[in-house]
Amino acid sequence: MKNPKQLTLFALTWPLFVELFLHMLMGNADTLMLSLYSDNSVAAVGVSNQILALVIVMFGFIATGTAILVAQNLGAKNPLAAAEVSVISLAANFAFGLILSITVFFSSKTLLHLMDLPAELMEEAHSYLSIVGGLAFIQAVIMTAGAILRSYGFTKDAMYVTIAMNALNIIGNYLFIFGPFGIPVLGVKGVAISTSISRVLGLIAILILLVKRVPNKLDFLGVFRMPYQHLKNLLAIGIPSAGEQLSYNGSQMMITYFITMMGTEALTTRVYTTNLMMFIYLFAIAISQGTQIMVGHQIGARKYEEAYARCLKSLRMAILISFLCALTFSIFSKPLLSIFTDNQNILIAGSLLIWLTIILEPGRAFNIVIINSLRATGDVRYPVIVGILSMWGVSVTLSYILGIKLAWGLFGVWIAFIVDEWLRGLLMLHRWKSRAWMKKGFTSSEEFAENKAS
Repeated sequence: MKNPKQLTLFALTWPLFVELFLHMLMGNADTLMLSLYSDNSVAAVGVSNQILALVIVMFGFIATGTAILVAQNLGAKNPLAAAEVSVISLAANFAFGLILSITVFFSSKTLLHLMDLPAELMEEAHSYLSIVGGLAFIQAVIMTAGAILRSYGFTKDAMYVTIAMNALNIIGNYLFIFGPFGIPVLGVKGVAISTSISRVLGLIAILILLVKRVPNKLDFLGVFRMPYQHLKNLLAIGIPSAGEQLSYNGSQMMITYFITMMGTEALTTRVYTTNLMMFIYLFAIAISQGTQIMVGHQIGARKYEEAYARCLKSLRMAILISFLCALTFSIFSKPLLSIFTDNQNILIAGSLLIWLTIILEPGRAFNIVIINSLRATGDVRYPVIVGILSMWGVSVTLSYILGIKLAWGLFGVWIAFIVDEWLRGLLMLHRWKSRAWMKKGFTSSEEFAENKAS
């Protein structure tokens, strides 16, 4: 374990940024390579990934709880409890991931029909979803192992694994999409196979690093003898956190359903534009995750004022960077979209949506940074309540009214996103400044005092 004093925001954030960048690059590599194959294939994979994003959120509820509990226990100088939490979370997410993977595999067509997917996209979307979704439990374990490594301060390790996974995925995409050396051209199915193989190899690598890095032995065979309280705490953090993320992804699926009503061209525009937007809020996500680790350690060590100041400082940084990134991407929006397509309707509509991110992304930064900090303190219910009310009451409702009823199309959907993000963001800021989160930690005062004395 690294000394908490070495956990500076920059040292934590830059590997997180590279890792997140490469995760997004993997998705964009799929999109870019498939765009050379077929625009319909891009739309098919885009809708499938909406469903898979919901599955990943389900895996994330244990990974989120893991990151927070490990950080708080390390801050409270209780490495044994941190190791126990690590083992329990890996076992729990593996079992949970396996159940979800089997469910997606056998119900992939049903899920796609619920999304009202156009008939011409069904075959490719089903192929992608059944393969990647059927092996999604691998991602559940990778996410949990990565959360553990990051909480111990080893953010570079997860970054190295992601680099290797991306390289393997891109090579696999090239082989299966373009068919060099006589390899059969498999299109979307090939992309799914490539993604799955790279994840299997990534899983092996990250588990080796995990066993090597964690100072206390990870006693997997003794998982059923470990304190039940750890699992209870994991669920106490993870389930509400997952509720907020599920609400977001569920609302996005509903909005995607609205967009399918606008036609395949609108759906493809949304996929291309969203892929570019991910790079705009990438910095805010990296800053928020680094902040979450620091705040978790500070809460475990009862350094509340340091945690309070850390969040606000990170927020200011994230807002500024988000604005500058959005402005830069907007100026070069058409050339960037031209990487994916030469369809003029998509270029014009997509460019307008990216210009709107200048207003959207600073608002999103509030939510990304403050919600992660609130989770790190154990204050997880408030973001869920506010999130559900705003995402469905504002984002989904306005998307339907502006996008469908008033026929503003994607422009109306993006206006709804802006109102939702800013409303939730300002409410999160008020919650943080109220300091109600100071009473939400998961390590007891007595336990902290004993560990400090020893």
